[in-house]
Amino acid sequence: MKALLKNYHQSPRKVRLVANLIRGKSVTAARSLLAFQPQKSSPALLKLLESAVANARSSGNSPENLFVKTIAVNKGMVLKRFKPMARGRAAQFHRTMSIVTLELAAQAKTQAPKSKTQSAKAKPAKKRASSKKLTATS
Repeated sequence: MKALLKNYHQSPRKVRLVANLIRGKSVTAARSLLAFQPQKSSPALLKLLESAVANARSSGNSPENLFVKTIAVNKGMVLKRFKPMARGRAAQFHRTMSIVTLELAAQAKTQAPKSKTQSAKAKPAKKRASSKKLTATS
């Protein structure tokens, strides 16, 4: 249940800001967050999330009980470009691309809590040592 976005044309620092919002969230919560974010990378990450959900469906998992296990934004290709400067010079600048890896996982089903009588019998109460109050004299 993984999906990969290679050479996305935005710097990793800007994409990480949006990726950090959805880390650990359920798929439905992540979809709603990405749909209303104003950043440029939000539609691309939403499309990547939908791709991961489609991969999960093909493996037989239901998207309702999935969550974003890991999302990593790494540095991709770097385009080197030049900008004209004063006195006929040229300055080099870099256009860094991003590689985004998204992994979904199924949520573990929670077990019903044990009754109080069973937990009291299983673990005996510990005796606490009495603490003495210290008074400072000046």
